[in-house]
Amino acid sequence: MKVNTDGVLLAALVDSDAPAQILDVGTGTGLIALMLAQRFPLALIDAVEIDDKAAKTAESNFFGSPFSKRSRLFHISIEEYFLNYNGQYDLIVSNPPFFINSLRSEDPAKGIARHTNKSFFENLLKESANKLSDKGLLFIILPIETSELVKKLIVSIPKLKVKREIMIHSFSESSPHRKILAIGFGISEPIKNKFVIYEKAGIYTSEYRTLLKDFLTIF
Repeated sequence: MKVNTDGVLLAALVDSDAPAQILDVGTGTGLIALMLAQRFPLALIDAVEIDDKAAKTAESNFFGSPFSKRSRLFHISIEEYFLNYNGQYDLIVSNPPFFINSLRSEDPAKGIARHTNKSFFENLLKESANKLSDKGLLFIILPIETSELVKKLIVSIPKLKVKREIMIHSFSESSPHRKILAIGFGISEPIKNKFVIYEKAGIYTSEYRTLLKDFLTIF
């Protein structure tokens, strides 16, 4: 779970105009936070992670990176973090737990990383509405079914709107299996895009290789 396709796609596809303050919710081992630190060289990145082992790994990864002076790890729950943090962010990102009402993994660490409930998303959306700057955005990657739940929750928060939807497909002809939502303020029709990972089995698309060539050594 240290490096996964969802995480690298989210970090690479985030579209933000020179954010100064970034928050990574549920940073895991710090992958997304580090990619964003690389992409936005002037940004300060806060990362929150509740799991002990993941938080220690993220802290070690931050310390060993060229971005250590711009990256902070908070080993607490996101609820506690939001309760005690009074500033604003230009960008909030999350590759969150997403299996709702499903069987939990027998591995406790994977259970924390992969499972959540509706209240997690309600809290994330409400707090983002309060913590985002005027032009700030929340980017979140989700399975298709969960993304529809989140879109319904957004309707109940007057200030927030879906600004962009990126459908993630394994192959051009296959159904999407993930969706990235960009959520912010203002009334507008969401821009919808399609992103394809594989040209054929085992062969990445040029789009995927170009997107990640600055981050993955295989390219």
